[in-house]
Amino acid sequence: MQTLTEKILSKAANRNVAPGDVIEVFVDIVAFHDLTGYHVIEVMDKAGKRVVHNVDNLVIAFDHLTPPPDVRSAEIQQFIRRFVKEVGVRNFHDVGYGILHQVLVEKYVLPGQVVVAADSHTTTSGALGAFAQGMGASDVAAVVMTGKTWVSVPQPFKILLKGRTRQWVTGKDVALEILKEFKADYFMGMSIEVFVEEPQFFPMDYRLTVANMGIEMNADTLMFVPDNVIADYIKSNRGLEVKLVKPDSNAKYVDEYTVELDKVDLLVAAPHSVDNVKSVRDVSNIDVDMVFIGSCTNGRLSDLEIAAKIMKGKKVKTRCIVIPASWNIFKKAMELGYIQTLVEAGCIVTYGTCGPCIGGHFGIAGPGEVVISTSNRNFVGRMGSPQAYIYLTGPSVAAATAVLGKIAEPGEVL
Repeated sequence: MQTLTEKILSKAANRNVAPGDVIEVFVDIVAFHDLTGYHVIEVMDKAGKRVVHNVDNLVIAFDHLTPPPDVRSAEIQQFIRRFVKEVGVRNFHDVGYGILHQVLVEKYVLPGQVVVAADSHTTTSGALGAFAQGMGASDVAAVVMTGKTWVSVPQPFKILLKGRTRQWVTGKDVALEILKEFKADYFMGMSIEVFVEEPQFFPMDYRLTVANMGIEMNADTLMFVPDNVIADYIKSNRGLEVKLVKPDSNAKYVDEYTVELDKVDLLVAAPHSVDNVKSVRDVSNIDVDMVFIGSCTNGRLSDLEIAAKIMKGKKVKTRCIVIPASWNIFKKAMELGYIQTLVEAGCIVTYGTCGPCIGGHFGIAGPGEVVISTSNRNFVGRMGSPQAYIYLTGPSVAAATAVLGKIAEPGEVL
C-alpha cells in the first residue's frame, strides 16, 4: 500500500519508507544553471573536491543570464564553461538551447526518478511522474560529488482533476485555482500527487505548468501520476518506451481534493502574492504597461498557439515580450507560423532565456508599471522595480490584454 511518493523514494533509498522518515537516497539526475551553477562549483572548490560522481547524470543549462546582459554574467558563464571542460560534462546546454526545466523534461527526466536541481522550479519535472525537488547550492554540490542526498519523506496529498477545461482555460488557471483554495503555505511538508481522470483532456503542456507552480504551493514536490499522456510525450520526444510507476490503488493519503475542471474560471493572481487569486472579471479594464508570455511556466507550444490565435490580424497596444522556453519550441512555433503572427502583431520575440521573469533583462518593469505575466511569481521586485505591479495569468488573458492594452478576456478580442 504505497503512494507514488513512497514507491519512488523506497526504490531510491533501497528500503521501504514512510512519511516523516529522514532518508538518504540515490539521485537519478542532478542539474544547475548559470545563476546557481557558479555557487555550486564554488562549494565544491571550498570542499577541495571538483569531482563529479556520475558525469552522465549531471545536466547544466544556461538560462538565467542568457545571453549575458553584463560583464559579470559573461564571467560567470566563462567560469562554468571551464568547469564543463575540466570535468567532461556531456549534458551541457550553452546559450540558445533552452531554460533548464524545459531542457530536463525534453531530454532527460523519466517517470519514477529522483531529480534534484539548484532552482526552486525543479518541481516542473514532476509533470513526468518524477520526484523532483529544488535545493540550495551546498546540497546540490554534495549530490554532484556523491550521487546522493537526504530527504524528509513528505506527507502525500491526492488531487484529482475531473472532467475537462473550458475554452481558453489552461493549466495556469488550474494551478491558480488550487492556490485560491489552499493558499501558498498549506502544502508545506507534503508531496502533491495529481491524478487525471481523463488524461487525454489535460495535455502535457498544462501538466508542466501545474507542476512548475508546485513550489508556489509550498509543496516539497508535485507529481502527476504516470499515464498514457506522459508515456506518449516521452516516446514522441525521445523514442523511448517507459515503465509507468503508479501508486497502489489502496494507498493512504493525508487528505485529498477534487478539481472539477469545467468549473475553473479564467484567473489572475493579483499583486503581490501568488495566492491573491481573482477572476479576470474582477480586475478587468486595468491599464497595462507590459505583457510577458513565456518562461518555464508558460513558454510552451500550446501557449504560443493560443497567443497567436488571439493576436492574428491584430496589433498589440502595449509592449509584449514573448519567450518560448527552448529552441525546440521556438523552432516548432516558427514552422507552424505562430512566431510570424506574434511578430506581425508587434511582439518582441526571443527564446530560451528567463529574462524578465526574474527581473534579469530583456524587459524590466519600471516604477509604477503594471505587468501581466504568464510566469510564476509576482512578489515585490520580482520583475524589476519594487514599485511595479505584477498580475499572473495564462496565455489567453495575457494575449487579449496585449491587444487591448488593459486586462481582458479573449472574448473581448475575438
